[in-house]
Amino acid sequence: MKALLIVDVQNDFCPGGALAVENGDQVIPIINKLMDRFKTVIASRDHHPDNSRHFEIWPKHCIKGTNGAEFHTNLDTSKINQIFYKGTGFQDDGYSAFEATNLNLAEYLKEKGIQELYIAGLATDYCVKHSAIDSSKNGFNTYLIGDAVKGVNAKTGDVDRAIQEMKQNGVKLMKSEDVL
Repeated sequence: MKALLIVDVQNDFCPGGALAVENGDQVIPIINKLMDRFKTVIASRDHHPDNSRHFEIWPKHCIKGTNGAEFHTNLDTSKINQIFYKGTGFQDDGYSAFEATNLNLAEYLKEKGIQELYIAGLATDYCVKHSAIDSSKNGFNTYLIGDAVKGVNAKTGDVDRAIQEMKQNGVKLMKSEDVL
């Protein structure tokens, strides 16, 4: 059994958002096509309180109740079976979907019999990386769909270093055409 995890394809991480990933919206058409290949499609969503300590590091983004916290309008949310909210507390950075506060992602996947987790979304060098590594550490065969992710790349090479770190933790890199 396999599942697709869509990481944080939210307005604030797309062009025009408070913490936009350059060309972040370009992953959306790929993700929409990928969803048709999976019976189980799940998504994570940053959902910060306005006073989160996370904002000591980052600009305010994905604040509960704001448009920035909503999924991008072009993402076909009708195919998402479950949403995992992260970063919901004052001290909760919520980089990994496995840190979700509304449901335990690892338990959810195991209850569904999921053995393989395919990951797409934003941002490669932060939430995608942490989610992929945690997936592998939780015993799932984990695949990063390289053309369905975009990174912040604050320092040149951050995305490449993140991909290497994921590979070192057992994450396999593939392209959407391998799934489609």
